[in-house]
Parts: sequence; C-alpha cells; structure tokens
Amino acid sequence: MTQSATTAGATNVPPAKTPTNRTPDRLTTEIGKISVTQSVVQKIAGLSCREVGGVHGMGTGATRTIGAIRERIPGSSGPNVAQGVGVEAGETQAAIDLDIVVEYGVSIADLGRSIQRNVKQQVELMTGLEVVEVNVNVDDVYVAGDEETTSRVS
Repeated sequence: MTQSATTAGATNVPPAKTPTNRTPDRLTTEIGKISVTQSVVQKIAGLSCREVGGVHGMGTGATRTIGAIRERIPGSSGPNVAQGVGVEAGETQAAIDLDIVVEYGVSIADLGRSIQRNVKQQVELMTGLEVVEVNVNVDDVYVAGDEETTSRVS
C-alpha cells in the first residue's frame, strides 16, 4: 500500500539533487572571483596522468625529443610536467587532451579509464573547474630496451 507523496503541507520540499542542480560557479564568491590559468590545469593534469601506473611518458614523438634535449641543458628547470597535455579552460569548465606512451603489456583501455578518472578528480578537486572531457591519445608503446637500440647508429 503506497500513499501519494503530495499533501497539502508538503509544498516546501526541495527538489531532488540532479546534475543540473549543481552550484553554477564554485569560483565566484561573495567577496570576489577566483581564476585558474590554463598552465595550472596543464600541470595538474600532467602530474595526475603520470601518477597512474603503466604511463611511461607523455607527449608525441617530437615533443618527447625536444623535452629530452631540454632536460640535458645545464640550468634547465628539469622535465616539463605539462608536456603532452593540451587544455581548453574557460571560467568554469575545462577540457583536457593527453598524449601518452604506455608500457608494453598494459591494457590500454583500462589504463585510459584510470587516467581519465584520476585527472578529472584531481583537476576538479584542486581548481574547482568542472572537467567536461579527458581525451587520452596513445602515441607509442614503450618496450624495455627501446632507448638503447634507437640511440645506436650502425
């Protein structure tokens, strides 16, 4: 036996929370506005992606080569954590593209989902932006010993 939820005194019941009932902008407060630059989102996304086991490196072939050269220059700032990360960030939302190199033997589909989850969670947690998409592009597969054989010239 079920009773109708509509009664004369129950008109002040708040609607159920749905994705469209979200707070419109977590970065605007009563005392001002908080803005996050694309470079900040790039760094967070790059570090979050590298945290996932099975990611050997990031970037396309050309950017990895340039990054390797840059790292060897004395006085350089070290590895670029934003390498292989593309971001389109607005005032409240961000879309992220990642170019990765996976380790041989790792399930690419499972790895991609883990990267998407981790990057989305960390960027949203740290910046307050809503991440609307995380696209993972697998550029290469790392096989142990690849670097030694490709650096030798016969």
